Amino acid sequence: MTVLTLSRRGLLKGAALGLLASTAPIAVMAAAAKGGRLVVAADSEPKNLNPAIVASNGVFYIASKVIEPLAEASYDGKDGLEPRLAVSWEGAQDGRSVTFKLREGVTWHDGKPFTSADVAFSALEVWKKLQNIGRSVFANLETVETPDAATAIFRFSKPTPFQLIRNALPVATSVIPRHLYEGTDIATNPANTRLVGTGPFKFTEYKPGEYYRLTRNEAYWNKQAPLLDEIVYRVLPDRAGAGAALEAEEIQLAAFSAVPLADLARISKVAGIKVISRGYEALTYQLIVEINHRRKELADLKVRQAIAHAIDRKFVVDTIFLGYAAASTGPVPRNAPEFYTADVPTYDFDVAKANALLDEAGYKAGADGKRFSLKLLPAPYFNETRQFGAYLRQALAAIGIDAELVNNDSAAHQKAVYTDHAFDLAVAPPVFRGDPAISTTILVQSGLPAGVGFSNQGGYVSSTLDSIIAKAAETIDTDARTALYKDFQKQVVADLPLINVAEWGFITVARDTVENVPSNPRWAVSNWADTALKG
Repeated sequence: MTVLTLSRRGLLKGAALGLLASTAPIAVMAAAAKGGRLVVAADSEPKNLNPAIVASNGVFYIASKVIEPLAEASYDGKDGLEPRLAVSWEGAQDGRSVTFKLREGVTWHDGKPFTSADVAFSALEVWKKLQNIGRSVFANLETVETPDAATAIFRFSKPTPFQLIRNALPVATSVIPRHLYEGTDIATNPANTRLVGTGPFKFTEYKPGEYYRLTRNEAYWNKQAPLLDEIVYRVLPDRAGAGAALEAEEIQLAAFSAVPLADLARISKVAGIKVISRGYEALTYQLIVEINHRRKELADLKVRQAIAHAIDRKFVVDTIFLGYAAASTGPVPRNAPEFYTADVPTYDFDVAKANALLDEAGYKAGADGKRFSLKLLPAPYFNETRQFGAYLRQALAAIGIDAELVNNDSAAHQKAVYTDHAFDLAVAPPVFRGDPAISTTILVQSGLPAGVGFSNQGGYVSSTLDSIIAKAAETIDTDARTALYKDFQKQVVADLPLINVAEWGFITVARDTVENVPSNPRWAVSNWADTALKG
């Protein structure tokens, strides 16, 4: 097991460090102790636990132990993947089909056999039609042929990049049992909250406001796993409470920075506790400023450039994230080396330049120093997004823009920004999920209907960017597709449909009795089959 010592720059080195963590999972499991109950912190209670419908980290955190994807992210597997319910995958040269060979001898938790029919049903009826991410990835999926129980052939109506399908496997391919969902209202099926899967743990109990309990799947296809008897998610919405519970040994692990960043330096010195910054490399969060281009002032590029120059990214990284982040250069993070380019325009922190740009745009400061007023809505999901909202208000005041700070709860924020468009600027934390087409292009693509969360609801339209996005969606040559996304980054940073500020991963804090943390770059939302407790 590799455990990183606490470092303010540890998150920035995640991709490189991942290459050092090449311990084979089977060898690790063979050496680890078996049994025991792992109690972890959960800061939310998702209403729908089905990751085939809601592909989000809050859902995956619990459900990934129960319901499995076709493949999972890997530090050292081929193409950064390791098999789960599929043992191999191959794309056709013309981009119109992908063939999956499925794992044999797998059973659902209710004893029914897992077959290709389950994959076909999940793909056509759930991922393609209902899932927030799959609706884009599998938009052109036409049929899924099942010549035998262990083969599923995905056929597409248009050329679909194998690179995209491959990158989407961990996040967009959670397989659910056809026999429990077929002929029902999938969105309201009771199995969405009492999960039945093929994973190493069975969903056993949920007590609202208190805990979720998962127990060992004795019939798991990997006979060496799981190592734990139980996982209990204790609902602790208060981050300070998670730290206190760890110190009191009431819980053994808190993921997703459940312990506030400000407490890490102190808690890392507590005997029996370790702080781990790896295991989130494939879950890079991005701090962005969303812009409503319907507002006349914000439709002016010089105004957007002025706002970009007014933001001190170093201050944001060092003060708000306490060094556990990196300044962004554009819409693709450094932790995505397959696509990332630093060859983009830059906006150094320069208040004088920002003021000059606003003057050039015709927005002169009045006698009170104010040029115009805006409504600013920071997302309520993290302390850091709220803190950045307060900082941005001050940064805008320094260039004569009066920002009214509007703090809403999650439901009101999403409605105001993504449905009602009742904002001028908003602070958002979208996640980069391994491929620009999965989670990033939607932030700037035009023509999206109102109500789609984490999408371009600011009314921005660029025929150039729309053309790049459309072309990349059907470019099956990997090198050509990658080049398109590098051009995409340049265009986004040049025209500023939104402003990328910072990118960050999370921190896991655990008792030193917890072993094999992390074992892959999506560890917190993977199956924990090899996680163990010292005997």
